[in-house]
This record gives sequence, C-alpha cells and structure tokens, in this order.
Amino acid sequence: MNDRTPTTRPAVRSLRDRPHADVLIIGGGINGIATFRELALQGIDVALVERGDFVSGASSASSHMVHGGVRYLENGEFRLVQEAVAERNRLLRTAPHYVRPLQTTIPIFSTFSGILSAPFRLLVTHGRGKARERGAALIKIGLTLYDTFSRDGGQVPRHKFQGRRRSLGELPRLNRDVKYTATYYDASMHDPERLALDVLHDGLVAGGDRARAANYLPAVGFDNGAVQVRDELTGDVFDVTAKVILNTSGPWTDLTNEALGQGTRFMGGTKGSHIVLDHPELLAATGGREIFFEHSDGRIVLIYPLKDRVLVGTTDIDADPSTPTACTSDEVDYFFDLISHVFPDITVDRSQIVYTFSGIRPLPRHDDTAPGFVSRDYRIESSERAGVPLLSLVGGKWTTFRALAAHLANDTMELLGVTRTVGTESLDIGGGKGFPKGRAARTRWVAERADGNDRARVEALLDRYGTRADEVLAATPEHDAALELLPAYTAAELAHLAASEQVVHLDDLLLRRTAIAFLGGLTLERLRAAAEAVAPALGWDDARVDEEVSRTAHLLRTAHRIDVERGGAAVDI
Repeated sequence: MNDRTPTTRPAVRSLRDRPHADVLIIGGGINGIATFRELALQGIDVALVERGDFVSGASSASSHMVHGGVRYLENGEFRLVQEAVAERNRLLRTAPHYVRPLQTTIPIFSTFSGILSAPFRLLVTHGRGKARERGAALIKIGLTLYDTFSRDGGQVPRHKFQGRRRSLGELPRLNRDVKYTATYYDASMHDPERLALDVLHDGLVAGGDRARAANYLPAVGFDNGAVQVRDELTGDVFDVTAKVILNTSGPWTDLTNEALGQGTRFMGGTKGSHIVLDHPELLAATGGREIFFEHSDGRIVLIYPLKDRVLVGTTDIDADPSTPTACTSDEVDYFFDLISHVFPDITVDRSQIVYTFSGIRPLPRHDDTAPGFVSRDYRIESSERAGVPLLSLVGGKWTTFRALAAHLANDTMELLGVTRTVGTESLDIGGGKGFPKGRAARTRWVAERADGNDRARVEALLDRYGTRADEVLAATPEHDAALELLPAYTAAELAHLAASEQVVHLDDLLLRRTAIAFLGGLTLERLRAAAEAVAPALGWDDARVDEEVSRTAHLLRTAHRIDVERGGAAVDI
C-alpha cells in the first residue's frame, strides 16, 4: 500500500456491507466482548464496535488479578464476593492458560488494632466513615468469612495465620516489626488482554458471519433510529441499525449515551495507576507471592511478582473519563513509601521503573462517598432511543465478566424473544481448551509438537497462547529465527498476530497482543524492529512504519511515562 490511501478494513467492510444486526454492542472492553461471545454462542446476529483498540480502556488497566474481593466485605457486598469467588474458581478451570492460583500474604503489625482496616470496616462502621486500624483478630474473622465463599470445587487452599518467627522465616526481608502474617489464595491473570482476545475469538468463531466486531470504530451519533459510526482510519461515517443496543463503554458510558442523544449521569469512575519495576531484589523478597498491605491511614499497595518483574499498584482517585490518565509523581511516591514500610531495607527508585499504566474504573456515580467505599457491583439501566431498546451497563469488574455478560445477554434475549441454548459456566475459553494439566501432560504436549520445532519455542508459545499455540505454529515456519532486537519473538509470530487479530497500530501489538511493552526496555530501534516485522502483513510502507514508530514513542512517553529515546527509561515522574 504505497499510495498512502487508507483502505477499508475487512471487519469494517462487513458492517458496511450488512449494516444491521439483532444486537449492536458499543464498547469492546472485557464486558462488551464477553457479552458478544454469549450472544454469538446463541446464534444471535450480533455486532460490536469499539472506539479504540479492543481492551484498551479500563480493561487494560487491571491489577492482573482474578479475585473474590476480600476488601468488598467492608461494604457488606456479600453477593458480589460470593459471585466473584465462584467466577474466580470457574476461570481457574476454564482459562488455566492465563489464570492461576495466587498466594497472597498480608503483613500484620498488631493484634487488636492492626494495619488491614478496609476489609472489616463493616464490622464497626458499615462501610462508611474514617478509616480505622484493624489487627490480627479482625483479619482472622474476615478471612474465615472469605473462606466460606471459596468452597466451590476446592480450587484454592484456605487461609493460614503465622506468627512473627515463621513469617520472617518465609519472608525474611519483611519489616522486623511484623507480628503476624495472614496468607490466603486468589488467582493471577498474567495476560488479561490476551484472555479478552481469546473471549473475542471464541465469539467470532461461534457466530461465523453472524458475529462481527471492529475496533477503531466509535459510535459518534444517532439519527433516525440508526447509530452512526466512524472509521478512525478513513474518516468514513456510516449507519448501523439494530433491534437492541447495548452500551458497554465502561467509564465512558455517559459519554456514549450523550453521543446517542441521551443524557445520563450513571458513572463516577476512579483512577487506578500501577508501576512495573525491574528489581530482582524486590522480586526475590516477595517469595513468589503477592504482598497486600494497608497502612494505618487506609492506603493500600499490592506488590506482585509477574513475568520476572514486580507490579506495584494501585490508587483509587476520582477521575474525569473525558481526560486522559497517566501515573503521576505523587502516585509513585505513594507506592515507594508503602514499599519501604513493608520491606524497609530494600531501596527502590525511579530508575527501576520500566513501565507504568493507569486507567479509570467503571464505577457508578458516588457523589460524597469516598472512592474506596464505592460498590464494585454492576447494574443494567434500561431506556430506549427512537423505539430501540438501549441497555447501559454500569459498573462491573474483570473477575465477574462471564456472570455479568450472561446476565446482560439474558436481558437482551428477553427483549428479542429468544431462549438461551448454550451456557458458559463450564465452557473453556480460547487456549484453555485442552490445556495440558500437570507436568507429564505438558511434557507430552510439547514433545508432540517439537518435531521440527525448537522445544523451548513450543514451551514459550504454550505459555503465551495456551493451546492456541497450534495456530501460531501452523502459521509460522519451523526453526523460525528470533528477532535480534526482540529475541522473545520472531518476525513470523508478530506478523501472524498482526494479520489475524485486527492490529491497526503498532501499540496494539506491543501493549495488548504481546507483553513486550510491559516488560520494559523498549527503544526506538526495537519499536522499528517490531514495526518492520508486521509491515508486510499490514501493507505498511516505509512512511507508515515511520508514523507508527513516532506515534507509539509519543504514546509510551505521555500515557505510560516511558521514554524510548532514553533506552526505555522512565520519564521524570
């Protein structure tokens, strides 16, 4: 494509050629994608449009955890905790390639007036009022209650309490003032964006030509019963009609409704930021487990080993969804302050930051309620535009995406007069289908595919894609050579992702189709190597490669606080 004239993408063309669906979903985060899958599985004609890339909004800013939400007990949200724990246990079974048990330890510094106040504030203040310290006694009560929700299938062990001696024996770098540790299990989600892409893939496969999804296609208006969408690459605007419209725009739900000509004030999201550290000493100090710590003033930090890096988060600050978010210097100071309280003899500084990310949680409007007390549950608001039912999703969290999507799909099918034919409670997701469980099964799976392929490469692809690694192996040559500047990947693998997963921009590849940006170390040379690897598959000429490198470098600097011109070092934050 050397004339620099954008062409209509196949996903967009399919909507232009057949601009009507039974259901139109606006918003391609995890909740919209999961609802798309639910409806596609029932054979319903469903279309999804997303204003940016898939899973590029709130869904890309998670703490990489699948959890029941021990902290939600503070608000008395027992229904949500029970549902979240059940969904956590399901995901451990249906998506074992991306979701795994996560050992979490809480350091406790007193017996009756300790550190972890938030989960049990309900016991005294019913989820409101000033944060008060809670100690080992109330933490024990709370985790015992949490265990009662975790009995489904015995997916994770029960919690345990240990005194100072044993705690320091297991985690010797902990603050020596620790009196106890409480350890319980939730689950990690080491590649949330890829999990979401698997859910989308399942919907597209199940629905065939009755399931269509396009990114970079925002809803920009509503006229005469039709939603107007705009192709961000070509600028073309066209109409899409549907019997039911679902607004799953997350924090931008009100803004989407405004574009559709309906003013709403449903949302009141809060900002959460994270930093990623390349810090072997801190990584070793965690002992391979997440450290969950709350200071006496109610501030919380998660110190979480992931991909040989340490993820530290998160904040909870009121935010405006119409304004871009980024991690601030104050947030970094907050993280460092609490890390130093947990591991006082470990030095952490900004030079060790290799990546940051920030997003807005899709929380309901909460007026005077403090951000930490806002419900993480969801609800569905019903209205209509020009006689077309419009359902707006308010709230929702990563862990409960399947249950939420099933609920929203059921409400949609009721409007359509359609009966559910396929349940998703036990349906494997993407590369979780046939995923080898146990060392012996894994060894066999890899051995069967290592003939003609490097065994280490097959192992890496299994970790990266689950059993969908077979698709990558089929699409790439045997003995595929690694890229010199990006040795974890090959040019053929990146080209396959670009061609098969609706990659539009270079950052789609580096931030969401792969973990390249998350791991840090990106330079201008590495950006260019990735762009040149996918250029033939996407029809990019040299000028477009230059544009994409420049665009991604700017995005990394402004949104993720990483300067590729300085060898991937953090900017001044």
